[in-house]
Parts: sequence; C-alpha cells; structure tokens
Amino acid sequence: MKKTSTLLCLMAATGIVHAQQTPPKEKDSLRLFLQPVEVKALRAGEKAPFTKTNLDKKQIEQVNLGQDLPFILNQTPSVTINSDAGNGIGYTGIHIRGTDATRINMTLNGIPYNDAESQGTYFVDLPDFASSVNSIQIQRGVGTSSNGAGAFGATINFSTNEFNEKPYGEINNSYGSFNSWKNTVKAGSGLIDGHFTIDARLSRISSDGYIDRASSNLKSFYLSSAWMDAHSSIRFNIIEGTEKTYQAWNGIPGAKLFGDKAALDQHYADNAGPGSQGYLYVTPADSLNLYNSGRRTYNYFTYPNQTDNYLQNHFQLFFNHQVNDNLSFNTAAFLTRGKGYYEEYKEQDAYANYGLTGPVYSGDTLSTTDLIRQQWLDNYFYGGIFSLQYKQKGTQFTLGGGWDKYDGKHYAFINWTENGGVPNGYTYYNVPAHKTDFNIYGKWQQQWTTHFSTFADVQYRHISYDLEGFEDDPSLMVFTHYNFFNPKAGLTYTGHEWQAYLSYSRASHEPNRTDYEAGLDQQPKPETLNDVELGYEKKTLRSSFGATFYYMEYKNQLALTGKINDVGQYTRSNVPSSYRMGIELQGSSRLADWFTVSGNIAFSQNKIKDYTEYIDDYDNGGQKSYFHSHPDIAFSPAIVGGATLQFFPFPHAEIGLPAKYVSKEYLDNTQNEGRKLDGYYTQDLRLLYTLKFPMVKEIDFIFQLNNVFNRKYEPNGYTYSSFYGGQIVTENFYFPMAGTNVMFAVNIKI
Repeated sequence: MKKTSTLLCLMAATGIVHAQQTPPKEKDSLRLFLQPVEVKALRAGEKAPFTKTNLDKKQIEQVNLGQDLPFILNQTPSVTINSDAGNGIGYTGIHIRGTDATRINMTLNGIPYNDAESQGTYFVDLPDFASSVNSIQIQRGVGTSSNGAGAFGATINFSTNEFNEKPYGEINNSYGSFNSWKNTVKAGSGLIDGHFTIDARLSRISSDGYIDRASSNLKSFYLSSAWMDAHSSIRFNIIEGTEKTYQAWNGIPGAKLFGDKAALDQHYADNAGPGSQGYLYVTPADSLNLYNSGRRTYNYFTYPNQTDNYLQNHFQLFFNHQVNDNLSFNTAAFLTRGKGYYEEYKEQDAYANYGLTGPVYSGDTLSTTDLIRQQWLDNYFYGGIFSLQYKQKGTQFTLGGGWDKYDGKHYAFINWTENGGVPNGYTYYNVPAHKTDFNIYGKWQQQWTTHFSTFADVQYRHISYDLEGFEDDPSLMVFTHYNFFNPKAGLTYTGHEWQAYLSYSRASHEPNRTDYEAGLDQQPKPETLNDVELGYEKKTLRSSFGATFYYMEYKNQLALTGKINDVGQYTRSNVPSSYRMGIELQGSSRLADWFTVSGNIAFSQNKIKDYTEYIDDYDNGGQKSYFHSHPDIAFSPAIVGGATLQFFPFPHAEIGLPAKYVSKEYLDNTQNEGRKLDGYYTQDLRLLYTLKFPMVKEIDFIFQLNNVFNRKYEPNGYTYSSFYGGQIVTENFYFPMAGTNVMFAVNIKI
C-alpha cells in the first residue's frame, strides 16, 4: 500500500496522472451538477488537435511562494518571463513563443481578463490569485475559440470554480530575500445541507524588491459561494486585488549596468539639462543616484511617492444547467471595476506641456517648473458569456460566445508645482473611451472510428471602438469597427499509448489604444495570423513524450519601427509579412522509484521579411531610415528550454532542481548585435517536506533557492537610437534579475 502511494505521488509529479481527486462514483452519489461548463467550453479536450499544457492544483501549490503568475508558468514550454523589481513580485511580464502578454488571450473561469484597451494582462492586479486556482490550461498558438482578445501566441485559461465536499482550512506563510512576505488564509465550508458551499481567501504580499525602492504592497481576497442540485448550479465569485508598487519601469542604462565609466559620463552629458539629445532626461539632482547606486539595482526614480496604485474588483455570476444526459447549458454575467493612478515627480517640466503659461516673476515669464502629477484610469468592464454543449456517443458540439462593454476614462491632474501658476485641481486632460466586443462560435468534434476524430471551429467577432481623444492630442477622435471571421479545423489519430494531430487556425487582432494615436492619416490595420500545428504525443505508465511543429504566419503584424507619428509619438506600424516557425519537444520519465526527470526545449525561427527602421536625426532634423532584410523579431529567442530533476529520498520528502535556459534575443527588430539581451541559464533548488498529524491534515515545508549560481542576467529591456555627431548612437536599458535569493514557506492544511 505504501509503495502504491509513493508510485502515485511520483506519477503526479511527472504529469502522468493528475493529483488525487474524489473518485467519480463517490461524486456521482452526491447527485450534484459539478461540471464547470463555462471552462470546458473554451478548453481543448484530450483529443482536440491543439498544442496545450495542463497544470493541476498540486503542481501550482508547489511553486506558489508569492511570485506573480508568470513565474508559476516558467517551466512550461516556450515561456520566458521578466520582472521590473527583479524578484518576481510587482510588475512582471511573460512571452510565449516570443509573443507578449498583449497577444495572449487570458480568461478567468471563461470570462475575459485582458485589458480592453492595451490588451495586456496585468498580473500585479491579481495578487496571490494562484492560491485560488485549481487548474490552468495553456494553449500555444491560436488554439480554440475563446472569449476576449485574439490569441496571437497563446491562450491561458484559469479555473477557480472548484467543488470542495468537506470543510477545510489553510494558513500559508512565505518569507524570503528582500524582505518578501506572503501571508494567505483560506477556508471552505464543504457541502452544507447537501447543496451549498462557501470558499474564501485573504492574502497579503509585500516585498522591498531587488531593484532600489522597487517595493510592492499587494492585497487581495477571494469569495465564492455556490448552490447545486442534481441538474443545476449557481455560483457567485468576488475577486479583489489592490496594489501599490514603486515605479521601476525605466530600467538601468547599459553604461551603468556594465560599469563603463566613460560611457556613463557620456550618458549623463547626453541626457542632462534642457535640449538633451538622449532618451531619458537626467537632472542634476539625479546625478548622485546615477553614479553612486549599485550597478544592478539602480532605479531612475527617487521621489518617495513615485508609485503605481490600482484597485480591481471582479464580480462573476454563473448558472450551469444539465438539460439531459446529452445537453448542458451555461451562462455567466460579470463586472470588472478598476480604478487607480500613478503619481510621478517631474523636474523642470514645461508649462506649455499642460496648456498653461507660466507665472511672471520680476518681469520674466517662467517656462518650466518642478511638479507632481497623477495620471488616472477609471473603468467599468461588464458583459456576459454563454455556452450550449451537446454530447452523444462520438459527437461533441458547442455553441458559445459573449458580449462585453468597456467604459473607461483617462484623466490627469497636477497636485503641486514649485513655482505656482497652476489652478487648484487643474485637470490637463480627460479623454473617455468605449469599446464593445461581441463574439459567437461553434465547435464540432466528431469521433469517426476508434482511432480517428476531426475538429471544426468557427468564430465571428465584432468590435466597436470609440476613442474621444488622447493625452497628447485631445482633439483626435477615432471611431472604428471590425468584423473578424476566424475558422479552425484539425484531425487527430489515436493509437496505442500515442496520439498525433494536425490543425489549422486563423486569428484576428485589433490594434491597441496607443496604435490609434498615429493620427487620422496613419491609422493602423488589424493583424491576422494563420497557424499550422503538427503534434505527436506518447504516454506510458513510466514516461511521456511530445513533439510539436508549428508555423505561424502574420499579416500586418504591428511592430515598433521608431517612426514618429502625426503627434510626435513613437507608435507601432504594420509590418506586411512576418512569421514564427519552430519545434517544441517535451517529456518526462520515472527512471526509478526515487528519481524522475522532466523537461522541454523549443527551437524557433522568428522573422520579419522586410523591415524599415526609423531613427531621429539630431544633426539635420527629421528621421533617417534603414532597411533590414529578414531580421529576427524582437524578444524572440531561438532556443528556450526548461528541465527539472526530482529526487524522493524518503517518504514525504522531495528535492527538485528546476533549470531554465534562454538564448540571446534582440531588443528591436534590426537584429543588431549591439541591441540585444544575452542568453542565460539559471538553476534553482527546491526542497519539500510534508508532516502529517492526527489533528492537522498536513504541514508542508518548502524551501526554494533561486539562481543558485548567482548568474547575472537581464531577461528584459529596451533600446533607443539616434543619429548624432555624424554617427548612430544607441542607448540600451535593462531590467536585471536578482542574484542568489531564497524563499521559505510553511503551509498548514486542516
């Protein structure tokens, strides 16, 4: 019996089986409708011809020590991550197959999460959300039809709607380097009176950050209440997150990071004072900070309240109903309420930038002043989703869709000026935006024989976008509409212990808010992606292996070119033709009862066929252009790999050695060796030990040593080039990650 338990534990660790759950017959005896229909409508099933990775609750718990969601997904294929603060707490980012978060569709229980305007996913607004998630599915590529933003690199679906039959309680505490804390309290009622359940969580995460002053103070709570009977269920969720993070989003100049004193002096000379030619304006007050702070921890900002502050509330109401053995139905309504601002100190900013004339002193009109300003975002995002699922023998059909509306206000005001001349509460811009998104899809999966099945999926999406001005051009009004038709099809062949699939998917993606700021004569076009996936999977009791080939062809992909638009801003431009092509390999094996190995590696080529770069010409005015043939797409490493060795030296103990490798990648689309991020390899160490007591279900002790070999690496950055003094001058900025650091957790389950 003990040996069987150990075997199940090892199999779960390698992904061969899921974490233990209530046996199906026991659940059936409850005569309750427990199926999360809203999630099943969007996720790819076992035989669906799409490239996917599933994480269960146990896998999530083992790596959830307080870092944001991208760090929990770090060991999945083709994923790269980064952190402004350098330790994974606060603002973080993720790329999958080289595509950033604005092109990754993300849903919470089937409800869209991507910001309607930027289309980004701000994980900092969901502190410790992982503690309420019981499963995650990542679909790489276009994947199946989903609600919300178009998937141009991946779809990530999070599910929290878990049924807990018995009462439970948890107290989870983590502490580690940089004064990082995570405190979580969870509790659930179990099944009350045969129909009701209540689950709740309260969390706090704080950290000083690795980068100077890059502190985070994050709080959240989760409340879910459900009623169920044999054929129906109603669930109401409240998810709230608040964040206060010190800004660290300017990065570190390369001259500072690499200790080049001459280059640092030049950086200061180029960026100091009015009329400076550089990208960042460096004031005399900042010079001591620039020269005297740590090379890898320097933060451009020094004002004590240079912070980002945001509150986000999610209200979700679900109704699931099983009409009969073949037909089930789901509908859900939601409201996401967000409001917040970032405050910043501006030195010697021009009154003219705010539509003002400076005050007059001794007959002279002042043109600049030190000031403090706040830029606000105040929005409502609301709507509904539905799905109707039919299943009989080898036929599965889903009809679903959703409608949502975004009402947002962008406004800013000046809090304080050193020289006066600004009315109390002066608002220097107030520009609302409205966006409506409607989609409907049909999915049909047919099992024709024991081995052969097909899948067809078609989606129609309509978008209306009304932008009533921008910060730098309040008079620019944009009213635009899009109609997207996205077909998908594939086939799957299943043999003994193996499966192969081939699929084609089309996705369409509307521009972001900032893309429209180009002016009426330079409005962007929507992007289109055609994705072909060919995969093979083999699973046995002791091992698993998978290989996927993909070709993703883009039309009119939006990319930064450096070109200035009508209002003097650098926004993205459509690139006519580009592609991503690669192969992903992954596998796991239980080599002995006490040892398992798992890993993945992706090789890819990511190219823009013809690319024109624009840079500012400070010698002659205007811009210079440079043509590049078949350069690499920015932030797209050719090799991304991860591997984990797991040892089980004695019962209830585990030693894990997770590792990550990312090859070099470029900061822009020129494939210039002077504008790149070097490749890196990191090695972590994780120790887990579980104690069991009669009055306590279990106590888990988790120790994680990150970056064991103290590697100096930078997974993110940006670059700025100009023509000055008869030559091209380039400045790179980087976001370093912390060296060796630790986290320790004690998780108590009762």
